[in-house]
Amino acid sequence: MTTDVKRIINQYLKVFPAERERLALLVEYLKKNNYQKAIDWNNFNGHIVASGFVYAKKEKQFLVLYHKDLKMFLYPGGHVNATDKNILEAAKREVVEETGIKTFSEVKVAENELVPFDIDTHIIAYNTRLNLPEHRHFDFRYLFTIDKISDVKLDAEEHSEYKWIGIAELEKDKNFGQVVNKLEKEKIFCRRF
Repeated sequence: MTTDVKRIINQYLKVFPAERERLALLVEYLKKNNYQKAIDWNNFNGHIVASGFVYAKKEKQFLVLYHKDLKMFLYPGGHVNATDKNILEAAKREVVEETGIKTFSEVKVAENELVPFDIDTHIIAYNTRLNLPEHRHFDFRYLFTIDKISDVKLDAEEHSEYKWIGIAELEKDKNFGQVVNKLEKEKIFCRRF
């Protein structure tokens, strides 16, 4: 499976060649960790997670959820389970579990559907509720669309509220500015919707 992740990264870099330096830490990490170790959320050297930005086409808005532990609005996502077929399936599962939305489509950025529209590396602060130390997430972020805003059934253990926001509001959030730039620069919206 590590080979599959490396293949996804190579294909991702064909689509986004300017991001080679941005992914250097992940590439080095995968040289030292097999797939099982790379997805093990108890591996505090870092681990791969899977996420999905959910975009309602009619209203042109993104779904964000307020994460109780991180105390911020985020897109749906979480840890890859050993039982997940692949990282994309983990992202889909996380969207369903955290939002209750079961019908959505992936925006493909490459021939291989497993290639996400973004891969980010970020530090997760110490989690007091679960007593987890600070660690790194290698976040494979997919873009999913729904036709129009639908009801959301939050995972109340992790999230306390949600909202739908436009791209302008998404851009103001320091955590998402890079994603907005990529969506606009790569004209992902123009090509897909």
